Amino acid sequence: MRATRVPGEALARGHQATREAARPAGPQPAAHDPEAEGPPPTVGVLALQGDVLEHLRLLEAAGAHAVPVARTDELAAVDGLLLPGGESTTIGRLLELFGLRAPLQERLAAGMPAFGTCAGAILLGRATTLDDGTPSPQPLLGALDVVTRRNAFGRQVASFEADLDVGELDGAALHAVFIRAPWFEQLGPAVHPLAHVPTSQGEQAVVVRQGRILASAFHPELTGDARLHQRFVALVRQPA
Repeated sequence: MRATRVPGEALARGHQATREAARPAGPQPAAHDPEAEGPPPTVGVLALQGDVLEHLRLLEAAGAHAVPVARTDELAAVDGLLLPGGESTTIGRLLELFGLRAPLQERLAAGMPAFGTCAGAILLGRATTLDDGTPSPQPLLGALDVVTRRNAFGRQVASFEADLDVGELDGAALHAVFIRAPWFEQLGPAVHPLAHVPTSQGEQAVVVRQGRILASAFHPELTGDARLHQRFVALVRQPA
């Protein structure tokens, strides 16, 4: 893993500034598998908070029919769901407010593929802690057998970028943008770590997969690289 830290204040201006700085110039080629058979799967993006449009764009590039999801009927119509970044406690409250938490838990328990990024990854886990390791009692979905640590690398001024060698992805290293990111510090036996970063507490997992559930500690939508989205679409296409 080749890590390059950037000044935290440059990222602290918000996601929009980071997105414009990190996105490659010019249109990006479609990343979907040309040998994929059948119609494109319908993949939803939870549209309560976060970079919904960017995820929709990358899922389309990865070969999916991508739709926003903010209602129970929209959730029922998708083959898989991406949970974007934002603030995990706020998203959890919004899931309750919109009547989505119980139906989403039911679909996940029934085997619906899911991809969580940053806060979305925290929500998918079975437990989470604050940055000091104190348990956080917030409601979670419990679909991914991990314990996450919130703000594990520090607050927004400690945001950084890194090039990651990600298992199950072809090609060059994946450029990753970490903004108030968690890490995965306890992994169940069915969880496969796909990428790590070095920290003062040793190597920590930042991409994991459990069956057809994928999770990243960072924001893959900020760089225009659709390979993680492509991997997720491939998981959606796999039979249960």
